[in-house]
Amino acid sequence: MNRNDATVRIGMVAYINTAPIHTIWRERHYPAEWQMIEDHPAALNEQLAAGDIDLGFCSSHEYGIRPDRYRILGDLSISANGPVGSVFLFSRVKPEKLAGETVLLSAQSKTSVCLVRIVLEKFYRVQPVYCCGEVASARQLGAKGILAIGDDALRLKLEGSYQYCVDLGEAWQQETGLPFVFAVCAVRDEFCRTQPELVARVHRALVDCRDEGLRQLDRICRLAAPRIPMEVDSCHSYLQAIHYDLDEAKQRALATFYRALVDFGEASEAALPLKIHPLHHDIRGAFDE
Repeated sequence: MNRNDATVRIGMVAYINTAPIHTIWRERHYPAEWQMIEDHPAALNEQLAAGDIDLGFCSSHEYGIRPDRYRILGDLSISANGPVGSVFLFSRVKPEKLAGETVLLSAQSKTSVCLVRIVLEKFYRVQPVYCCGEVASARQLGAKGILAIGDDALRLKLEGSYQYCVDLGEAWQQETGLPFVFAVCAVRDEFCRTQPELVARVHRALVDCRDEGLRQLDRICRLAAPRIPMEVDSCHSYLQAIHYDLDEAKQRALATFYRALVDFGEASEAALPLKIHPLHHDIRGAFDE
């Protein structure tokens, strides 16, 4: 079999926050065997865990609970060093008044669910009553607070219908002094061992798309903003605040997050130290003709 003929199924978060990578990927021509699967983070977590995709973006939480199954692809993440702009706790009362009140949790990202628990229970020292559901069901459930992420969060922020709005990336940074890593790009350990060259080529291609997307951010924003819809300038400010690398500070942040999750019983102690699969700079981004 030609080295480019093997199939690889790649998970891509279907939110506007991946637009710098996703848009460029869709514009380029890769082998038909490089199949992109688009979904929200929780669905990609399930598919990666089940072996239905081979690598891709998943919630940081997913690696934390099953670290024996994965390696983290180096130099890729969805992170923020301060406000992220699309992961919010919306509340009708001050967050420190949410003890005993119902807080609706988005089911779309376990990482954000764990982060809001850390912020409320460890930082604000309150214990709400949590329930899971869709953002649209908050009023019906009598929820005083809502965890919303991604495009839902952007829309709620623009609506301005909640008096209090806590950016969870900013809350984490203020308390820990570290960025927050919302998603990593993980590869199944077995696939990494059996298809090392293919993994290296897809890894390089994703990084190349990210670099090109950031160079073309103005154009990317003009294409992406109507999806919300939001102003192009607002989209630009939002995407500029998101980081797509995994430098040493972000690796320390991941380790700090996993230690907190171990305390909650939400992560395996085997998540530390992190297993980072290096980026091979001698592999060209797409594939050799």
